[in-house]
Amino acid sequence: MSSDSATAATVDAATVRRIAHLARIAVAEDEVSHLQGELNAMLAFVAQLSEVEVAGVAPMTSVMPMKMKERDDQVTDGEIADAIVQNAPVSEEHFFLVPKVVE
Repeated sequence: MSSDSATAATVDAATVRRIAHLARIAVAEDEVSHLQGELNAMLAFVAQLSEVEVAGVAPMTSVMPMKMKERDDQVTDGEIADAIVQNAPVSEEHFFLVPKVVE
């Protein structure tokens, strides 16, 4: 790890409350300091990860070497357009017709 590492960002109590509000999570006042510590630990871990030298390391799909299954891309309409729109109240040429909602 490099000695010139960037300082990890920190979260204060007000930021914890703001995050909880944005996430629509009820957080009791006595839980704020615990969550502040948890969030700061996560940010420190992310900062630590940014110090890892990954130049020349190939991306992995698994810890075991394997080749991803591949197939040719084939563009089709699925050949079931009639079945897809059969329950639509109104359709035209395999498209759903909906009421205009923007003036």
